Amino acid sequence: MATIIQNPPTQNPNPDPEPELSDGKQMSFLEHLEELRKRLLYSVYSIIAGTGICFYFRDRIYKYLSLPLTDTLRALHLSDKLVYTNPVDPFNLYIKLSIMAGVFLASPFILWQLWLFISPGLYRHEKRYVWPFVFLTSGLFISGGFFAYKLALPKALRFLVDFAGQFQPMVTINEYWDLAMSIMVGVGVVFELPAVILVLSLFGIVTPRFLIKNFRYAVLITAVLAAGIVPSNDMASIFVVWIPLVGLYILSIGLCWLVYLKKKRNRKNAEA
Repeated sequence: MATIIQNPPTQNPNPDPEPELSDGKQMSFLEHLEELRKRLLYSVYSIIAGTGICFYFRDRIYKYLSLPLTDTLRALHLSDKLVYTNPVDPFNLYIKLSIMAGVFLASPFILWQLWLFISPGLYRHEKRYVWPFVFLTSGLFISGGFFAYKLALPKALRFLVDFAGQFQPMVTINEYWDLAMSIMVGVGVVFELPAVILVLSLFGIVTPRFLIKNFRYAVLITAVLAAGIVPSNDMASIFVVWIPLVGLYILSIGLCWLVYLKKKRNRKNAEA
């Protein structure tokens, strides 16, 4: 009687061939839209809650926010009083201030919702990066805003006010608010570069070799971004923003390299 010998089933070198949900089901297009709607609603709710908290502390927040300008005016022996030209300007300012501060306050939760939205497109072993992703993105955004507040904004204000020394400054609260927020939010968003590179490397879109090869272009692009964020032609102020951006790009290369080595190790373990 012939003995039938069956070959053992070949093992899939990749035990998780395609991204899937925790219950093993793939999400349809409509389910993706529903998931996006849910994450956006949760993010809006968190911003509303953060706005309410910040509105309660509005006077303290604005006093702290105005320090770069008032300190600059005092240092130049000028009046440090900000003015307004419309009776509703202070109320509108406090609303805008509370909303923006609420966004900063709720940023960790918002970025967590972003991760929950993109996580179904990741492999199981990649989903454990959720908390490092949340801490990294929120920390970079807040650090960028604080860096702009402590260094970039005072440098720019000192140059601008000192340059117009022959005039009497009468800065309105809305004008200063627009300037301060454009710098702080702009720097905070640009500081997210390592987080963006990390996500792109997880999806295999960028590699360490690609980032190193295009380093000179990254230096040029970051210089343009720094010049666009800083509202003056003062090279010292531009360099204050530009040099950290180059450092963040180098950090991004390191993070991308760690992801690359981790993926390479996983492939070797799967093939063993």
